[in-house]
Amino acid sequence: MAGVRRKARVLALQALFEVDCTGHAPEAALGCLVEEKPLPQEAISFAQELVKGVLANRERLDSLIQTHAPAWPLSQMPAIDRNILRLAIFELLIDNKVPPRVAINEAVELAKSFGSDSSAKFVNGVLGSVSTAAHR
Repeated sequence: MAGVRRKARVLALQALFEVDCTGHAPEAALGCLVEEKPLPQEAISFAQELVKGVLANRERLDSLIQTHAPAWPLSQMPAIDRNILRLAIFELLIDNKVPPRVAINEAVELAKSFGSDSSAKFVNGVLGSVSTAAHR
């Protein structure tokens, strides 16, 4: 199950990144990605759920990112980091289907795979701050 969910998170992140950078429709972005690398229906469904949830809550997620990373305006933050944070904060605070540690660890792994050398540390720090503030 964890492998399927990780693949779904990768798919969701790639779709969110494409939507953020190009303005493509989320359904089209997901569709193209699935054509390139077919996944089990369970992974596709979970990825669709994540993408829809992030986009539906984008303003709230962006506000939280700005609150917990005030030195980095969203427009200046690398797009991949911004979308990893959106995805993880959605899972942490809104979706509530995984423990906070799992959401943070998954985001850090995504940052290691797709971000810069400093992305994992940055993502971990912001998410730690978000999680601490949410669970006070």
